[in-house]
Parts: sequence; C-alpha cells; structure tokens
Amino acid sequence: MIYKQFKDKKLSWLGMGGMRLPVTEANGPIDEQKAMELIEHAYNSGINYYDTSYFYHGGNSESFLGKALSRFPRETWYLADKMPGNLMKYENGKLEVSGFGLPPMITDGPAEVFQYQLDKCGVEYFDFYLLHNLSEATYHIYANDELAFVEYLLEEKKAGRIKHLGFSAHGRVETIEKYLKYLESKGLLHAIEFVMIQLNYLDWTLQEAGKKHELLTKYGIPVFVMEPVRGGKLANLSEKAEAMMKAARPNDTQVSWAFRYLQSLENIPMILSGMSNMEQLKENLELFENVEAMTAEEKGILTKIVETVADLAPCTDCKYCVDYCPMGLNIPKLLSMYNEAGFEVSWTLKATLSSFEKDKLPSACISCGACNPLCPQSIDIPDALHKFSELLNN
Repeated sequence: MIYKQFKDKKLSWLGMGGMRLPVTEANGPIDEQKAMELIEHAYNSGINYYDTSYFYHGGNSESFLGKALSRFPRETWYLADKMPGNLMKYENGKLEVSGFGLPPMITDGPAEVFQYQLDKCGVEYFDFYLLHNLSEATYHIYANDELAFVEYLLEEKKAGRIKHLGFSAHGRVETIEKYLKYLESKGLLHAIEFVMIQLNYLDWTLQEAGKKHELLTKYGIPVFVMEPVRGGKLANLSEKAEAMMKAARPNDTQVSWAFRYLQSLENIPMILSGMSNMEQLKENLELFENVEAMTAEEKGILTKIVETVADLAPCTDCKYCVDYCPMGLNIPKLLSMYNEAGFEVSWTLKATLSSFEKDKLPSACISCGACNPLCPQSIDIPDALHKFSELLNN
C-alpha cells in the first residue's frame, strides 16, 4: 500500500468508503458477515482511512463501521464522518434533521447531532470530520451565522473530539469559491484542512472537477477524492471505449485507467472508493501497490473516450452570450450542466438545479437566437438548452 503524508498522519492512498457496503439484497440491510470480512481484509492490507456519514445505508453505516473497526487498536485507523447539513432545515431557532426515511431529529444546533454520531460510531473522537455536501442547495445552511457550524466544530477540535476538519462538495466551482471567501471574510479559512470532491477523468470536464482541483490547490487545500470510478460507471464503458483502452494497454482494466489518471495528479493525499465486494477490494488494492504515471498520450485517449460517452457542447465560458440574453440566463453554467446531463441526469445535478429560480432554468429559453452569432464556438445554444430541458423532463 502506498501512503501519503497529511499533516501529522500517513494515510493509505486508497481509502474505504462506507456508502456501498455489501447488502443482503438490493436496497436491503448491510450483510454484516460479508462487510466484516471486507473491512478486515482492507485493514490487514494496509487501508487505514474509513469514511461514513449520518445517512449511509439507512443510517446504519456509522454504527456498523464503528463496530467493525473497534476490533483493531484505535490508533491504527482513521475514521471520517460528516455533519448532515444536506438533511437540515433551520427555522425559528430550531434545527431539524430529516430525510432518507430516518426518524427526524429536532435540536437547537449542531452539538446534539455531533454527539449522536460519536455515540453511534462508538468513538470518543473523529480523525476527520466534514460538512457534508456543500452545494447550491446547502450553502445557506453552512453559511448561516446563527448556526455557526465551523465555529462550533473548531471548539470540538480544541476539545480533541475532531482531529482534522474539512468539507465535501458536489456544488459547482463558483459555489465552492464563494464558501471559501465567506470563511475567509470571517477569519475561518484556516479551519478547512481538506476538501473532498467528486473527481475522475469524466467529471474533470463534466462537473468541472478540474477547475475545482485548480481552485483548491490555489488556496493550498489538499483534495480528497470521492467517486473515482463514478459509482462503477467507469468500470462499464462502451465496447468502443474498451477497445481504445485495450489497444494502448492490453492487460489493463477500465478501473485501472480511472485510478492511474488520479494517481497522476498532484495535491491528492486520499482517493476514497466505496468497494462492495472482495473482488473490487482486491483489484483496487493491487492498483495501489505500485504506480505507473499516466502518459500524455494515455490522457489523450481518455479525452477521446469522454467525447464518445457524452455529446459535449464546447463552451469555453467566454460569457459573450450572457449580456444579450433577454431572459438573463447564465448560459455557460447551463451548458456545463447540459454536458453532464448528456451522460447522466444525476441527483447532484438535480440538487443544483433545485436552487435555480424557474425563470433561470433551461426551459426559460425563448429561442430568440440572439446568443448564437456571439458564440465563438458556433454552438447552437437554443437547441442545446431545449435538449437539456427535454433531458430533465424525461
């Protein structure tokens, strides 16, 4: 196992996610026997970073993972958990946590939620703790001065109940930057020691993960990776994509291409993978024994593969179109999301769009065509927005 230095810790470069543990049946409870075997093999193979959250596996991931890891000396493993701001509503001084079929919790603030998570995991402290899913839909919660999440969590850090603090993000790059500037304005930017984003060679473009990686690196913040194979989708590509990979490296799997891409990037001390069975775990472990840097030619192959799986509008975000749109649409942002929707209309995309006013959605385009002559890339913008709207309605 390759290890990366993070502050005072050596992290296994491959981390174990607690969102896709083995289950007894589809959408059923955790298969504890198989999951225990998985955690034991991961630990004995050198993985020391384990990630969970409030709602994974119907709220059972925390308690299971805490129980599974308790068999090993506490100082030999690192546990990451997350504040479920994506499940929170705050009204009249009361914080409600609800969703995913879990019983609602109503509190005065985040302290009760944090203690509940410690108790569920059966630990006295979290090695890593994150604000869960900073996005357009959750920004108002995490930037709420009354709730003062970061200030509270810094107190827990001083008390030794959090060792390292960060956040995960599915929001667009401008939302991440907005939050970093918000923290900076309050003198709290120093509190964020790492940020976890969805990063893989597909989302480098589709979700602008490349821009997020660049932004965080500019701020000097280490990038933790989630969804390295996009929930398994990068392990099940088309025959055409498979043939392109095999022509270049006959003995390599699709999964190995995904991980080698990430291993070729800078500023990534943690690559988190939600492994569901022993076969996946053993394959991933092998890929983190030795690393062969990806060549520019191989990265070019991945660029071509991305073009085969998604019909990309080649928007360069020049914004020439924006000032002449009578509806005031943020066309570059919509085109970026259209590119993502062409591959998959994901829940993260829907969550982002849920924060839009109705008259700012792609369906608000009146097809006047004022934008088309201004586009240096000759994109038929009304047509793309119409197709985007159709994708969302299907």
